[in-house]
Amino acid sequence: MDPQQLRTFVTVARLASFSEAARELGYTQSAVSQQIAALEADLGTALLLRRPVGPTGAGQRLLEHAAPLLVRLEAARADVARLAGAPNTRLVLGATALAVGAALGRALGEVRRAYPRVEPVVRVLAQDVLPAQVATGEVDLALVDGLAAPSDPLPLPDVGPLRTVAVAERPVAVALPVGHPLAGRAGLALADLSAARWLDAPDLTPPAARLRAAAGVDGFRPATRYQGTDLHGLLALVAAGHGLTLLPEPVLAAAPGVGYAPIAAPRLVHRIELVHGSLPEGPAALLARLLESSRG
Repeated sequence: MDPQQLRTFVTVARLASFSEAARELGYTQSAVSQQIAALEADLGTALLLRRPVGPTGAGQRLLEHAAPLLVRLEAARADVARLAGAPNTRLVLGATALAVGAALGRALGEVRRAYPRVEPVVRVLAQDVLPAQVATGEVDLALVDGLAAPSDPLPLPDVGPLRTVAVAERPVAVALPVGHPLAGRAGLALADLSAARWLDAPDLTPPAARLRAAAGVDGFRPATRYQGTDLHGLLALVAAGHGLTLLPEPVLAAAPGVGYAPIAAPRLVHRIELVHGSLPEGPAALLARLLESSRG
């Protein structure tokens, strides 16, 4: 199976247009049609309906395989380039919003002192895209966070030979308005909160499905959806009574208008992991070492 033909197929399916795919890929429409025909001949079945353009049953199945295959190919290319290329002096870190903290700030300061010409770039992105961006070289390394049992790794997608190291584990608590009857309690069972109003903030907090799986009960229906990574805005909604949310306890300790109660059952932590591939000596490798050694 030719990778370029596969990439062309994915682009046509995504755009539902041969002409739009040709424009995006920089090919003629005839070249796109030829590549799709060659891929269909190779696999012995039609992959795309022509009018309207869309995947056949076989094409839909191929799409399920195509994305991880293409990521793996790009990851292999990036990995070899990193090992074979000149020492890298750039530093691009991807991070989820709640993974950015004081430890990262201190580590970046040390990197800048060691490499004064480097201008670090920090990109705040969603957890589900970061491992692939590390694998394909779009970012050099990443900090991702999520809910986990103590010492359990985060469930990250398999996109290549990446190294993951825990750099922090913090207790989690439910955020409540000040004056809520449960605020200040010594510990709560997550299952007891399943019928409450919850805020759905997929870029900051665990989704409802993750809460249901952790608590072992149904519920946790979102009352309000919050899109974005601004923590202050999310906490303002909590303070105003629009719903509860689960966050690292240290984040809530000084939040105005917000109380909290630790989650005692099940045992859960907010875990931050460093994700990276092979790193030739340079600022990214130094940052990785500093972050790995920062866990107290």
